[in-house]
Amino acid sequence: MTTLRLTGAQAAVRYLAAQFVELDGAEVPYFAGVWAIFGHGNVAGLGEALYGAGEDLPTFRAHNEQAMAHAAIAYAKQMRRRRAMICTTSIGPGATNMVTAAALAHVNRLPVLLLPGDVYASRRPDPVLQQVEDFGDGTVSANDCFRPVSRYFDRIQRPEQLLAALPRAMAVLTDPAECGPVTLAFCQDVQAEAFDFPESFFVRRTWAIRRQPADPRDVAELAAMIDAAKSPLIVAGGGVLYSQAETQLQALAARTGLPVAETQAGKGALAWDHPSNLGAIGVTGTSAANAAAEAADLVIGVGTRLQDFTTGSRALFAHPDRRLVQVNVATFDAHKHGATPVVGDARAVLDELSAVLGDWRVPDAWRARCATGLAAWEDAWSAATVANDAALPSDAQVVGAVWRSLPSDAVVVCAAGGLPGELHRLWKASHPGGYHLEYGFSCMGYEIAGGLGAKLAAPGREVVVMVGDGSYLMMNSEIATSVMMGAKLIVTVLDNRGFGCINRLQQEVGGEPFNNLLADARHESLPQIDFAAHAASLGARSEKVAGIAELEAALGRAQASDRTYVVVIDTDPAISTEAGGAWWDVAVPEVSERPQVRAARAEYEARMKQQRTGD
Repeated sequence: MTTLRLTGAQAAVRYLAAQFVELDGAEVPYFAGVWAIFGHGNVAGLGEALYGAGEDLPTFRAHNEQAMAHAAIAYAKQMRRRRAMICTTSIGPGATNMVTAAALAHVNRLPVLLLPGDVYASRRPDPVLQQVEDFGDGTVSANDCFRPVSRYFDRIQRPEQLLAALPRAMAVLTDPAECGPVTLAFCQDVQAEAFDFPESFFVRRTWAIRRQPADPRDVAELAAMIDAAKSPLIVAGGGVLYSQAETQLQALAARTGLPVAETQAGKGALAWDHPSNLGAIGVTGTSAANAAAEAADLVIGVGTRLQDFTTGSRALFAHPDRRLVQVNVATFDAHKHGATPVVGDARAVLDELSAVLGDWRVPDAWRARCATGLAAWEDAWSAATVANDAALPSDAQVVGAVWRSLPSDAVVVCAAGGLPGELHRLWKASHPGGYHLEYGFSCMGYEIAGGLGAKLAAPGREVVVMVGDGSYLMMNSEIATSVMMGAKLIVTVLDNRGFGCINRLQQEVGGEPFNNLLADARHESLPQIDFAAHAASLGARSEKVAGIAELEAALGRAQASDRTYVVVIDTDPAISTEAGGAWWDVAVPEVSERPQVRAARAEYEARMKQQRTGD
């Protein structure tokens, strides 16, 4: 057996650089590169190995560990899980900074390989700088925080352990059902230790993303349920896009007339003007989609994990004889909510289902009812997005202006606060991948870093980040990275002077405005934050505008810019779109001295009676 004597770090880098995947008929490296912030726990081992890899596995420098992991995750999302990136940090705060991003990837079923440095396996210099010591367990390190938020976790304590750990990592990353973050905590002394690795370990390998068919009996049962239904509805989730099933969904909906509602992750699977597309569903849904959901006697989830925003906290699907089917490649998701499971790849299942359904079409009455609801929603959309003479525009008006100003294939990126609700309802996605929302974990701070990852994945498309002032303040450093890398973004900052979304929610559940808007927080004086000046200090071009007309003009200048361009606009924190939406279960205190809270509790208890928690 021919061997190569390499350090653990050199072996890991060489192996990872040799992993390929088929993409659009060509074989490309599975890993597009490595995000690295070096410290004493990875600079000597992995740093030296990555330097030697050069363009075979390029290394990118970021400014924040959580942000670089967000960028890596956004890249994988924009690539529909066909490619991924790697992140490496030192031991200690660099590692734990990535735990939030790992949780985000875990919730959203997105692949990312995390290589944080770890303690010395030999324990010779214990405790080393930044080591977390457990008084009762000598095997614990800070990296154990990754265990519950990783699909696969391993600690590399000997170089030869890579022979098993790396193929296992790749198997998880490329598996449609198991896909998610992988953490290989890499002991820093082991990174530098040598071993005679089999040369065959580094032979180039092309991984096939498998497409699992469903059991034909399950597809036949689903077809029979559709044939018997009077008011069926498809709920398209992220799995439609990850399986590249949008063509099959569009054809099925067009031929049968089946109405389709979209989750945050599934938005864009149908073009917004497809006659079957009722738009967003759930708490942030359109009136058309939610009216259909309430009346549907058969709900067919395709590639959705049915989180509470989708189901209106299990109260939205209200038909007394409602049946639920879950088409999902993951058995865990397919059995949720007492659903009839159809375990299989979305594209494969839709192909099979279309063949079995033949010439079946939805009842005319159901088609007409959905069309009427959709026409009413279009009127509500226009009313919400049109500019008026208000002193400060609403988020919805800004969304309308951004949508009107950008090319139809632009990518909008957002994550948390009130904007995801407005975007889910109002953004009209024309192309798959044009709507990039991280709303599984709803992580503030994802937006700008996520925009960077999306731009790296789609360099030929305009990427616009929509972010509130609260999220901007939490994480903005990757503006500098985008400038440094020549990855131009358009960043629209909506400044409502605080956490406007949660301020509204606080009042909806009977609370007094408190600690959300800056004016309602404990302060000596209110800061006058110049977001445009701040963005300029990071290397971006920037300006602040007043009103929708100025915003649209600025977005024109932003598109003509050769570097990241930040546009800031003040917005009204109190206004949100009234049309659409569904109930969301936010627990209200049972006991309070305040009558507003007691009234909200009474309303809450009435709403809870509508939940279907037994199935």
